[in-house]
Amino acid sequence: MTAVNILYVDDEAMALKYFERLVGPIAPVLTAISVEEGKEMLRTRGAEIAVLVSDQRMPGAHGNELLSYAREHHPSIVRMLTTAYSEMGEAIEAINSGEIYRYITKPWDLESLRADLKNALELAELRNERDSLVREKMLVQQQQLLASRITQLALVCAGFVAGDYASGFSIFLDTAEGVGCAAPAVDWRRIDHADLMQSEAERGIAIGRLLAQWQLDFGAKAGKTPAQALSILAAALSAPAQAGGDSLVVPERATLTGLLDSPAQQTPAAADAAWLAWLLWWGEPVQMQQAPGGWAVSMGASGAAPRLRDDWLAGAIERIGLAASAP
Repeated sequence: MTAVNILYVDDEAMALKYFERLVGPIAPVLTAISVEEGKEMLRTRGAEIAVLVSDQRMPGAHGNELLSYAREHHPSIVRMLTTAYSEMGEAIEAINSGEIYRYITKPWDLESLRADLKNALELAELRNERDSLVREKMLVQQQQLLASRITQLALVCAGFVAGDYASGFSIFLDTAEGVGCAAPAVDWRRIDHADLMQSEAERGIAIGRLLAQWQLDFGAKAGKTPAQALSILAAALSAPAQAGGDSLVVPERATLTGLLDSPAQQTPAAADAAWLAWLLWWGEPVQMQQAPGGWAVSMGASGAAPRLRDDWLAGAIERIGLAASAP
């Protein structure tokens, strides 16, 4: 949704009507008669608002409180304060503290008012374009991180788990895609690229150690029946097994996808690696479908998993990346 509206907040009804009549020809105008009503307008229609203009002196709370609220919750909205000449000190203080883009003195000069608001609308459009570009860049970086995690997990599985890892890991990727793996969140305000790469390397090592420990905990696979294997998984995930021991329900999606989509710099716990570790240990097909309370895991047909194509990993990376970027 494109923000095109100007929100004007003033406790004087005549001022609201006058502003709307003067400014209406250049942009749609929304109005509110108090700081609280202005906040409610921002909460419900903030995505539609490009510019916020607030009077300073109003009963109950001053306009700079509303502008501060807008700065915190809707930083892309261009904020302006309208004041009488006697309140210029408050307007200057609001500019210096970063609360507002500009102040407009009362009584208004029609041409100056319209010029200031046109400039504010242009600034809002530029901010929206910038924010859109930043979001696109962030999405690309998150997709790259997701692909990096998949390849890193492949290396970790190959290095820390004895035997053929590919069958179990491909099932892990298929189920992650099926339940809806997301792109991992990265707070670029607190972390740069080098720090991210270090934390991801440490994360991969930690996951490898967890996988190796789980293999020891699961014990030898020889002689285990599918029902016994499912019981072992239920204990590892603390998930309730269904009557008869033929399936179990995993209530949290993160249990199935957390190794791929948990936020950056989040240290994995033993439970986070249990699902992948079990798939690597069992190495045979499983079935998964959405069920009341989560996702139901049941055993597939017994025997060796189907032979994987040479490009199975590349295909999984592409499919999961596309699914994670879908709106």
